[in-house]
Amino acid sequence: MKIAMVSEHASPLAALGGVDAGGQNVHVAALSAALARRGHRVTVYTRRDSTKLAARVKVMRGFEVVHVDAGPPCHVPKDELLPYMGELAEGMVRDWAAGVPDIVHAHFWMSGLAALKAVHREFAFQGADGTRGTPLPVVQTFHALGTVKRRYQGSSDTSPVERRHLEPLVGRSVDRILATCPDEVLELKAMGIDPLKVSVAPCGVDLARFTPEGEVEARNRSHRILSVGRLVPRKGVDLVIQSLSILRDSGIGDVELVIAGGGAEGEDSAMDPEARRLQDAAERYGVRDQVTFRGQMSRDAMPALFRSADVVACTPWYEPFGIVPLEAMACGIPVVAAAVGGLQDSVVHGETGLHVPPKDPQAIASAIHSLLTNPAFARKLGKAGRKRAQSRFSWELVAAESEKAYLLAIRKTLGAAEAAVMQGAAS
Repeated sequence: MKIAMVSEHASPLAALGGVDAGGQNVHVAALSAALARRGHRVTVYTRRDSTKLAARVKVMRGFEVVHVDAGPPCHVPKDELLPYMGELAEGMVRDWAAGVPDIVHAHFWMSGLAALKAVHREFAFQGADGTRGTPLPVVQTFHALGTVKRRYQGSSDTSPVERRHLEPLVGRSVDRILATCPDEVLELKAMGIDPLKVSVAPCGVDLARFTPEGEVEARNRSHRILSVGRLVPRKGVDLVIQSLSILRDSGIGDVELVIAGGGAEGEDSAMDPEARRLQDAAERYGVRDQVTFRGQMSRDAMPALFRSADVVACTPWYEPFGIVPLEAMACGIPVVAAAVGGLQDSVVHGETGLHVPPKDPQAIASAIHSLLTNPAFARKLGKAGRKRAQSRFSWELVAAESEKAYLLAIRKTLGAAEAAVMQGAAS
C-alpha cells in the first residue's frame, strides 16, 4: 500500500521538546517506520521550516519525508499555519502527479484540511487510460481536539477562531477517524461526528529503545523524579515542583526533579518563557536547588534518563494520550499520572502507576511519597508497566490497527464510487 502521511507542523525529523515538537512528531515517525517494516511505502508531507532542509529525505527503506514549501521557510507557531494549508495541498498534488497514493492519513486538524483540499481539488486523478480514478480516501488522527483545549485553557487558547467550525468539518468529511483512546471517541461524538466511523488505535512505544536494561544516568540525590515534555502551562510541571515542597515538609527532602523539554539541548533555560515561570515557582516554593532543567534531549539519551528515575510524573490539565508514560513503563519505571484523557487508559491505577486528580499537588506528593517509601511496590508497578507496554503498545500493533482503518476507508470510498457509477448508469 502506498501511504501519504500529512503532518503540517510536526516533522518526524524534528528535535523533540520544543513548544511545537512533541508526541505527534514521535507518533508520525514511529508509525511510518512500522508501516514501512510491514512492506508499505510511506511518504510524510510536512511544511519546510528551514532553507537548509532537502526537498526529500529518505529515512529508511519504504519511508521518506517530503518538505513542502508552504509559507515562509522558517519556524511559524502551529496556531498561525492555517493560511498556508492551501499551499501544502498544492505541494502534495504536485508530488502525487508522479504516483498517486492509495490512502492519505492526516495528523492534526490542519493537516486534515490540507489533505481534503488536495484530494478534492483535482480528484479523482486521470487514470492511465484517460478515465477518472477513484477518489482518494482520507483517514484522520486529531492528536488533540479544540473543544477539549478550550475547556481547559479558556481565554489562553491560542488556536485560530476558525478551528471551532473547521475541525468538526474535517471530522465529518474524512472517510475514517483514528482516535487514540475511548475518551476521544466520546469527545468526537459530542462534536456531532458519527462514532461508527471512528476506530481506536493508541499511541505506541519503541520497545527496542526503551527497555529496563541498559545505561542508567547518574543521580545527584537519593531520589529522582522525572518530568518529560514540552514546556507549556497545561503540562502541569509547576504542580510537580510544588509537590517537592510538600515532600520536603513530610520528611523526604533529598529528592531532585529533572525536567526534560523546552529550549534546544544545551540552551540556557532562561531563554524559555515557561522555564522562567517554572524557575520562579521553584524559588517561591523553596526548592530551586532541587530542580534541574535539561532542555531538549536526543532520543538516544532518553532511555538512560528514564531508568535513572524513581518515578515519572505526568500531571497535565488534560492529555489526548501521551507517549511519555508509555516510554516510562517500557523502561520499567512507575508513573504518577493525572487521571485525564488517554492517561486513564495507558496507566492502570495500582498496577502500572498511580492516578491523581488533575491540578492537585497534594495528591501528586502523596502518590510520589508512597512510591519513594515503598521501593518494592514501585518495582512491582514498574515490572507490570513493561508487560503492559509489550502487550498493548508496540508500534507494530498500532500499525496493524492503522492498516485495518485504512482498509475500511478504502472500502467505503470504493463503495461510494461504485454507487455513483450505478446511479449514473441508471439515469
